Amino acid sequence: MTQLIRVGHSPDPDDAFMFHALANDKIPTGDFRFTHELQDIETLNRRALKGELEVTAVSIHAYSYLLDKYALLPSGCSMGDKYGPMVVAKTPLKLADLPTIKIAVPGTMTTAFLTLQLLLEDVKPGSSKTLQYEVVPFDQILDYVAAGKADAGLIIHEGQLTFQNQGLQLVVDLGVWWQEKTGLPLPLGGNVVRRDLGEATIREVSRLLKESIEYGLKHRKEALDHALHYARDMDSTLADKFVGMYVNDWTLDYGPRGREAVRKLLAEGHRAGLIPNPVDVQFVE
Repeated sequence: MTQLIRVGHSPDPDDAFMFHALANDKIPTGDFRFTHELQDIETLNRRALKGELEVTAVSIHAYSYLLDKYALLPSGCSMGDKYGPMVVAKTPLKLADLPTIKIAVPGTMTTAFLTLQLLLEDVKPGSSKTLQYEVVPFDQILDYVAAGKADAGLIIHEGQLTFQNQGLQLVVDLGVWWQEKTGLPLPLGGNVVRRDLGEATIREVSRLLKESIEYGLKHRKEALDHALHYARDMDSTLADKFVGMYVNDWTLDYGPRGREAVRKLLAEGHRAGLIPNPVDVQFVE
């Protein structure tokens, strides 16, 4: 009997690249049939709170609220290694300006938002609690800031490579800031699997996900051609660069340093009072 596994992920080139083999029947999946539901990461975070999908991409920040329902898979990580979400603006701004301006953000459960709050605490203790922000769909933030509807924007995904096309300026790269602060990469997103599927199914789903990522990395042009359907405002060269940033060795497995990075980020979030409970990070083995 075939078991349906619904997979949620973002409509972005890196996720499309990662799931190409599963989405296009490039690898045998045995008794499992995978279907894909493409939504922005904040929507997926909110759906995960309800346990709706068997497998889903989530922000590492959101994972801290999901431990009862989902387990963190060892593959599928998006890691910012000396790069990551950015704050951009129309005019030059200093870090000290951030607590006093309105910032468009892609969602309050995103890792980008948590990291911005940690940065604000570094700049001025207590300022994360008074952050002026407006939630705007991630793919509209650049236009929103360019139109003057917010003083700055917190951008994720391919906006990190295209913001200058709209005359915007970098205020801070949160991945760089985090690396300088901790010496670790910034774990942005991961894939989780619902605990009620049972240990055997979880292990097999984990294996297939890793196999899909390996397939994409081994058949890069083919997977990139598929990913280009989801590349907004990017040519193939830029899309290839973006995919390389977020689908790489980290994606195959967090490894000891990646696991340490996840634990450090969530521990810092709890220490700053931004995550209510300590997070016991456990990966599917």
